[in-house]
Amino acid sequence: PVLGERSAAELTSDISILSPLPQHSCFSFRKLWAFTGPGFLMSIAYLDPGNIESDLQSGAVAGFKLLWVLMLATIIGLLLQRLAARLGVVTGLHLAEVCNRQYQKVPRIILWLMVELAIIGSDMQEVIGSAIAINLLSVGKIPLWGGVLITIADTFMFLFLDKYGLRKLEALFGFLITIMALTFGYEYITVKPSQEKLLKGLFIPYCQNCGTTQLEQAVGIVGAVIMPHNMYLHSALVKSRQVNRANKREIREANKYFFIESCIALFVSFIINIFVVTVFAEAFFEKTNADVNDVCVNASSPHSSLFPNNNETLEVDIYKGGVVLGCYFGPAALYIWAIGILAAGQSSTMTGTYSGQFVMEGFLNLRWSRFARVLLTRSIAITPTLFVSIFQDVEHLTGMNDFLNVLMSLQLPFALIPILTFTSLPSVMNDFANGVFWKVGGGLLILLICSINMYFVVTYVMSLNHLALYIGAAILSVIYLSFVAYLV
Repeated sequence: PVLGERSAAELTSDISILSPLPQHSCFSFRKLWAFTGPGFLMSIAYLDPGNIESDLQSGAVAGFKLLWVLMLATIIGLLLQRLAARLGVVTGLHLAEVCNRQYQKVPRIILWLMVELAIIGSDMQEVIGSAIAINLLSVGKIPLWGGVLITIADTFMFLFLDKYGLRKLEALFGFLITIMALTFGYEYITVKPSQEKLLKGLFIPYCQNCGTTQLEQAVGIVGAVIMPHNMYLHSALVKSRQVNRANKREIREANKYFFIESCIALFVSFIINIFVVTVFAEAFFEKTNADVNDVCVNASSPHSSLFPNNNETLEVDIYKGGVVLGCYFGPAALYIWAIGILAAGQSSTMTGTYSGQFVMEGFLNLRWSRFARVLLTRSIAITPTLFVSIFQDVEHLTGMNDFLNVLMSLQLPFALIPILTFTSLPSVMNDFANGVFWKVGGGLLILLICSINMYFVVTYVMSLNHLALYIGAAILSVIYLSFVAYLV
């Protein structure tokens, strides 16, 4: 069986679980279980702190009206992940390795730098989310910078578990996803959102009385859900299962089971995201700062000062979201929320480490030790985050998260265009190349996603209200669009 390069074999020291497999012509639960793992690791990106923050802001700003956007973004994400998994299964190479073989040196280096930027930006969000959770759990006794330093322990946890094979890490991620489901599910049961409004929001595409704020939030949902480095990760993770690529039937079977597993994994992540959106839609939609301030004062919350006593609409982030839950539903709701955020941050930062390893090895053909790779990426992510956390209060980090969301939105074409290009080439995929439907549909889908995210970026730059920043952004836009055109 073809396992790909050395690092893929190292990741799968216990791959013997796949042998022997029962020979069923239609469907086998045993085979599905054997292929289960990569999709759930991939789905972590749909549950990272950036997604959770987008969810709660969506609920607080638009109520239940944007649930259909979340569902549509998740379905689009599933279709794109299918392409990434097929590339890895059919070729035995992950996306970064194929880019290495197909692109010239200069565009390949630029592409690598762009993907690394996306990984570092995502890692910074995950570090911030973990640090905020630690601050909430310690009742503010551990400052934000202390929480950032504690997240360095992720490195050692990852390296320790990595010695025992990918299957053990998959079990850990399954455990962390379960924690998120239980904690955010607890908030859902406590708040008891309207089921009628939930179903209406999911299946009727509407947004009555929505303005610019709600539109920007809808765009933010798409940008938060579809992560560029996740395509590189998923195409590499599927290589951890034995597939005889000389046998077309085995390739079709692997593609089928990986797609089924991805459907299940993203359905679970979608349900967890729904929990968060509906909790804040039910409890905090159209609430003012004064409303929350009164409740927090009556609950003797030490965080009452976060909400000025005025009639402006409530604005929430991960930190304030936990505080308002504690004010309205008791301290247990706050601590359970923080545990869920901590699980999201811990799991997503470890999958980000895997993404970084695959990207560096694939694009540059480098063979770094995992310790060196983790140390480098974590240092790059933690250093600026640490400076921000020292000089900025925990409740004022939303601006940095907005900037990181814009950064990752800009990187999307550098994953989506290559994955559609290579899966459409018969020279790469042989008989498994995309048909006309996937080529046209995928192209339109990627155009839509990139247009939505460019709108998000333009809106963000316009909000800065500075001429020099406009000029700088215009120059960078010309360079950026030129490179995107080259990839197309």
